[in-house]
Amino acid sequence: MSPFKSLRDYETFIYTLPQRFPHIIRSALIVARRGRHLAELTGDLAFPGGHRLVVYERLTWDTGPLTIEGYSYEVLRGNDKVYWYDSQPHTADSKLASTHPHHKHIPPNIKHHRIPAPELSFGCPNIPFLIQEIKTTLLQD
Repeated sequence: MSPFKSLRDYETFIYTLPQRFPHIIRSALIVARRGRHLAELTGDLAFPGGHRLVVYERLTWDTGPLTIEGYSYEVLRGNDKVYWYDSQPHTADSKLASTHPHHKHIPPNIKHHRIPAPELSFGCPNIPFLIQEIKTTLLQD
């Protein structure tokens, strides 16, 4: 269940990420209203070592609390994609059924090598998990 009752709640959450996560060295995330009950989150977060998290979320709140209707999260080192997550359904791939449609693209053959992504959701914010994953797996303390 989403902890955000309004778009303003989500904007506050997004715009205060750098205060809660000290590994973020720059935030260029923008929440833009696209209709009465529709908004998009776009932009990126920069981390040490040239790592970036590029974010796209389509947000709705017409039937209650704010929900993520669709997303794409790309992790880059410089200009190279390290991995990405998206919510594009791949119903023919039975290995992804347990977390449908949430999945992660990983090397080798990053475009076609997909694994389930049980940590992601439409009902809760995904960005804290993604930031922690970057910190744990890519950043050297």
